[in-house]
Amino acid sequence: MPPKKRANNADSNGSTKKRKENQDDTESVSNVTASTEEQKESEGAEADNDSGVSYKIEAPMLYGELLFCGATNWDLVGRKALPKGMKNLGGPNLWSPNRISTLKGIKIRTVVSGCTAAHCVAITNEGKVYVWGRNEKGQLGLGNVERYDVPQLVTAFEGKNIVDAACGRKHTLFLTENGKVYACGENKMGQLGLGNQSEQVLTPTLIRYKGPPIRRVSCGGEFSVISDINGNVYSFGCPEYGQLGHNTDGKYFVKSNKIEFQCENTPRVITVFVEKQRDGQVSPVTDVDVREIACGANHVLISDSRKRVFSWGFGGYGRLGHSEPKDELVPRLLKFFEGPNRGALMIAAGSTYSLAVSEHGALYFWGQTKTSGEANMYPKLVQDLCGWKIRSIGTSNKSIVLAADESVVSWGPSPCFGELGYGETGIKSSTVPKEMKPIEGIYVHHVSCGFSHTLLIARCDTEEEQSAIDKLPVYTPGS
Repeated sequence: MPPKKRANNADSNGSTKKRKENQDDTESVSNVTASTEEQKESEGAEADNDSGVSYKIEAPMLYGELLFCGATNWDLVGRKALPKGMKNLGGPNLWSPNRISTLKGIKIRTVVSGCTAAHCVAITNEGKVYVWGRNEKGQLGLGNVERYDVPQLVTAFEGKNIVDAACGRKHTLFLTENGKVYACGENKMGQLGLGNQSEQVLTPTLIRYKGPPIRRVSCGGEFSVISDINGNVYSFGCPEYGQLGHNTDGKYFVKSNKIEFQCENTPRVITVFVEKQRDGQVSPVTDVDVREIACGANHVLISDSRKRVFSWGFGGYGRLGHSEPKDELVPRLLKFFEGPNRGALMIAAGSTYSLAVSEHGALYFWGQTKTSGEANMYPKLVQDLCGWKIRSIGTSNKSIVLAADESVVSWGPSPCFGELGYGETGIKSSTVPKEMKPIEGIYVHHVSCGFSHTLLIARCDTEEEQSAIDKLPVYTPGS
């Protein structure tokens, strides 16, 4: 793709299981933990007292019509074969963006899925929630475990204004305008934050949390991360690679050869943020006011009010960006985005990779999307997109879709299932960014990706824009 003239500013919207633990690192982090734990906990307690204050989380102001492309055989997404005893209900791969028949004309302001998720959430401009997709553990919040191909209204939120959501592999979090979080789906690892570990929860249930209103929610494969209006960040669920950021991977031996994990089943505040020097010296980083969160399958990125980026969790293939493939058990400062005019305006995480948009509008990538390809151990400039003004990023398992300037650009290695939206004919995958030609001329506000599907919100403010959308194919699920 030809590089565009460089823009000076950017929009600010917006596994292998082999591992070798480094004892020294853990010890030095422990020393830091001890020194800052008390300070952070007292801050948390003070914040607790303020939680009676009424606060409204702002919902996105922009809305449009939902477009969808990618895999719709929800039971087969991310699997080589159907689970035993499951009937194949089928579902086509949609190779170009389609309107969904039952959501035609409904104004959508937010679309959500996740890089490990085979289910979708769409929130209307009135705060109503539609869900569809895989539902084996009740992650759709409809009170059952039936798969739904047709978007369903979540009646449990009657009278509530939902402003955001997050999708894990088999669980979902919903955020209300008052900063309350509801969770449903699988809870085997405590990823719903309800204070217990149960097989599944079929209806949205308020998480066990007493503190300031929550501002951001994000889900990894089997864990969740949330942050409050004071900039504190909390995590719960599976700790296997240190992705909860509490300086432990939670492993313990039950018998001589059986390993279990000490899961966090309620939101636990992350107290320590560190900076590591090349010589291994570890020092604490203070005044971290968390603004954005992005979760991969087993790793986490956050950015703070000073546009610094921290990453932690599973370190394989360089997805943490620290030039080494080691797991990080507490949030570690990503040096690349530190310093004047070097900060990150946007962050995003796929299953095994990470992305950030710098203050100058440049897109950086680290980690790996192609299993046979080379891994980037530290943030590397995506040359093809120099000068493009990026406003929204969607990260699927291996593919990347982003809304920039007047276009939607996507790329990802084979096999693809239509999530790149290139159309029925011609290429289905690409290792370099290419424009989504089937929706050329249609302005997209927002993008979100699931494991192998893409959700887009197309602007339809004028008759001209509406007539361009009317020309797109319409998908009628189950027909």
